[in-house]
Amino acid sequence: MARTGRTAPDGPLVLHANLVSGLAVDQEEREVLRAWAEQAPREAWLLRPGDVLVSPVPVGEEFLRYVCGLTGVPRDSVTVVVLPGAGTAEGGADPYADVVGAVGGRPLRGVLPTALDGAAIGLARALGVPVAPYPSVAAAEAALDVTGRLNTKAGFRSAALALGMRLPDGLVRRRDGVPGAVKELLASYGRVVVKPDRSAGGHGMLFLPADPADPAGSAGSAGSAGSAADPWTGDELPPVGGPEGLWVVEERIDVARSVSVQLETGPDGTSTLFSGEMRTVEGAFTGYLSPLPAPAADVGATLETWGHALGGFLAARGYAGPFGLDAMVTPGGEVLAGESNVRRTATTTPRAMVARLAARAGAGTGAPAWATGKARTPAAYSFGEAVERLRRGGLAYDPVRGGGVVLYAGPPPDGRTWRYAVIAADHVGVARYEEALRASWAGTR
Repeated sequence: MARTGRTAPDGPLVLHANLVSGLAVDQEEREVLRAWAEQAPREAWLLRPGDVLVSPVPVGEEFLRYVCGLTGVPRDSVTVVVLPGAGTAEGGADPYADVVGAVGGRPLRGVLPTALDGAAIGLARALGVPVAPYPSVAAAEAALDVTGRLNTKAGFRSAALALGMRLPDGLVRRRDGVPGAVKELLASYGRVVVKPDRSAGGHGMLFLPADPADPAGSAGSAGSAGSAADPWTGDELPPVGGPEGLWVVEERIDVARSVSVQLETGPDGTSTLFSGEMRTVEGAFTGYLSPLPAPAADVGATLETWGHALGGFLAARGYAGPFGLDAMVTPGGEVLAGESNVRRTATTTPRAMVARLAARAGAGTGAPAWATGKARTPAAYSFGEAVERLRRGGLAYDPVRGGGVVLYAGPPPDGRTWRYAVIAADHVGVARYEEALRASWAGTR
């Protein structure tokens, strides 16, 4: 039942950092969901005066003051509410009572979720406000079906083929049909990749070679596919989805670059936000570089064409908001679509942070280059210690020079594996900062 029912077109937002959403990964993947929840503090970069951040994990005070210092938002003008249970609507008769209390009945513009899912709808209903950018909760709820389908591998394949995108050859099967699909595609292509229908960031993918001795195919969690005398049975599949859950089996493409375009869509059309190159290890996302570097820049037009087609598909079915389209570039330059992520992705908030910091620094109309990644320190540091080391090394982001390193996701649980963003005038500047960061932190004691 709605508690406030008060909206204001220019009022504050409730930012719902529901990274732990069944849209991205099967809810049975508890360890993955917990790891993703740790990234929720990054949504603090979206906060403006009056906003409330709803997070599945605590947001450290040191980190919050660091964010507010760089964005110029008074710390006492924003509120953080921690929702136990990773931000879902489970675990209590009134899961949103603390958020309702934090809002205190003041007029809101709406709820801005990381992902449009049932938890976001529930929070908006509890507050009596829309889900941004929808005009009403009912309009957002009507988009749940297409949002759910296009966040699956099978749903994306179906839509992408209908929209004329190029895809790797592949088959969609339920669990008991996966071994047969693997055998069929191995016979045609020699190497395959097996993907859970609902996964993100490369999680859960299995890379299978026809020859167990093939070193190129041994990456991933599955090892080798065996031989005809010792066929792969599918026992290595993660226990998600149950017997009726879908899997996608595709030819394994030689990938020279992994790229993506991020867009937003709605009743007024689709627009491109940014594009870039994804950094991956064995198919798993580890970071991003934007804009597209020169060797991949010529694929940008293809990405945008496909992205606008997908945006029209989504908008026609009621979806409004951000989404991403991932693709692979072969050594020969062929572009093949990979998947869609119909939500705020791991690149959306860092890019918003970069644009915000650039605007505050008076960077003019030129968009800076930026990258995200991970850097490991030999010892565990508190957040304040890590920031101070960046400052002493001359690496911390400086609005005067408009560049530097930002620890955009807060302190990591181990105190050593830090997610960072680098901002610079161009790719050369980004590379220099990253090299200096690794050298500096590797040499600390």
